[in-house]
Amino acid sequence: MRYALLFLPLLASCAAATPKTDTASAANPTATATGAQVDAKTLAAYHWQLRNATDSTGKRIDALFARPQRPLQLDFHDGRLGVANACNRIGGTYRVEHGRLQLGQMMQTLMACTDTALARLDEAITQRLQGKPRMDLRSGDEPQLRLATDAGDTLDFVGVPTAETRYGSAGETLFLEVDPQTQPCAHPLIPDKRCLKVRERRYDANGVAAGNPGEWQLLYQDIEGYTHEPGIRNVLRVKRYAVKNPPADAPSQAYVLDMVVESESVGR
Repeated sequence: MRYALLFLPLLASCAAATPKTDTASAANPTATATGAQVDAKTLAAYHWQLRNATDSTGKRIDALFARPQRPLQLDFHDGRLGVANACNRIGGTYRVEHGRLQLGQMMQTLMACTDTALARLDEAITQRLQGKPRMDLRSGDEPQLRLATDAGDTLDFVGVPTAETRYGSAGETLFLEVDPQTQPCAHPLIPDKRCLKVRERRYDANGVAAGNPGEWQLLYQDIEGYTHEPGIRNVLRVKRYAVKNPPADAPSQAYVLDMVVESESVGR
């Protein structure tokens, strides 16, 4: 069975616009930034994972924690906001205006989640995001982002550095097709090591496969964020980064999953 990612309009708020932001004072590493001070570069440097959420009475908003091991995550990049770890992937344009997060046209994938709580998670987060919540951004060793709605809901997120932040570059985007079965591969420290078998794929500007796939080869390292399931052929969009000063016998490049483009069950 083959799965493809489909998107449909989710909501329309304000039209897209370039965020008007100013950098918060670098002299105070724990300064709080609100309104026009919310720096788009700081927002883009982290994955913002939900740590706590309460309503106007101080009660925890349980609907936002349907996945305890995979907290809701917001990603801001080039004027777009993405929501991960809900039932569906949700995304669209955003801007910060007068201290508030304002969304433009939003889209979401068409996954059907059988878990009732998980299915309600999409609505629970989009309802609060589309309400133009106030934003407070605190920098420091553990950056924090707070969204506060007019209804009295408060959502607190903690910043986890993105791969671009960790590796110090934008990385290189490429597509890898992953064979359904892993293969034995020699490893000096891991007996009976099995590696992913991959080949590079190419696509044109319209997302249509172009040219011939590359040669199959073994990948002697993991792809961050990807868990392989035997019998499933995947096409992945990944980012490849150069690793500065890698330890001895460690790879000089790192692969990080961006998204699963195609997934197909081919049997074991």
